[in-house]
Amino acid sequence: MLPNLDAFAAVVEHKSLNRAAQTLNLSQPALSRKIAQLEEQLGVLLFERKGKKLELTRLGQICYEHAVELGRMERSLLQRIAEHRSSGTSMTIGASLTTLQSTLPDLIALYTRDYPESDIKAITGKTHEIVSLVKEKKVDLGLVASQIDSPDLTCVPLFDDHLCLVLPSNHKWAGECDVDINGLQGLPMILFSKGTWYRILMDDLFHRYSVYPDVKMEIDSFEAILRLVSTCNTATLLPKSYLRQSVLDNNDLVLRNVPELQETTRTTSLLFGSEAELTDSAKTWIRRAKEHYGRVGATSS
Repeated sequence: MLPNLDAFAAVVEHKSLNRAAQTLNLSQPALSRKIAQLEEQLGVLLFERKGKKLELTRLGQICYEHAVELGRMERSLLQRIAEHRSSGTSMTIGASLTTLQSTLPDLIALYTRDYPESDIKAITGKTHEIVSLVKEKKVDLGLVASQIDSPDLTCVPLFDDHLCLVLPSNHKWAGECDVDINGLQGLPMILFSKGTWYRILMDDLFHRYSVYPDVKMEIDSFEAILRLVSTCNTATLLPKSYLRQSVLDNNDLVLRNVPELQETTRTTSLLFGSEAELTDSAKTWIRRAKEHYGRVGATSS
């Protein structure tokens, strides 16, 4: 907006220099100077004096109409900025141990790309703990590697995932395309800690096929497991969603297919309570997550 155009509009709307000056918290001489400066800048006469009254000239009327339109556009801009900021202000996510490391970082990056001023907090725990946090409204959303069937919650599936066999690049099986499940018998491995969803899946699978690896360590951290696999020349099982090629290359690791591991498929899901009680930021997070994994699924299918 041109300098002093808002002052000019105030004079028109109050039909008086004195009343406009009071509204703008200016002295009348100061307001008169602003109008004179605007007329000089535009090179036109905006008002004609008829006695004690000010009347708009034809060009003054045109300038006023533009001032009104510019004021409306400015208010609209400020409102959109405020809405944008309010939709991405603050949110607390409850994430299970595995999704905290595999999925949550991607979702945070996706969200903060458009809402860089967002204040996102994360609380971690086992899946049943995250479910309780969502039910008790201690978090805005839950992110778990499971589908939850509860009348108190809405469960939005994002993508399916399964475990993969991860080996050092110099492992004896590094050149094999497929590894038989029976080959895991007695194999030195580093696995998730007991009680996590993926460890439960592993133990169920081992029991089903009567295969029991030599578990050297039990760790909750994906990053620590990846580093130790090469260092200790062991194997591990990790969810496919975490195993980007860059992660494998950086740790000198390879993936090998074990057909039976398809039986360890889990669905990563978002959880929330009443949709009517969701904040704008939570609604935006859900929509962005669904759109993102919908595109990923369409691309990979």
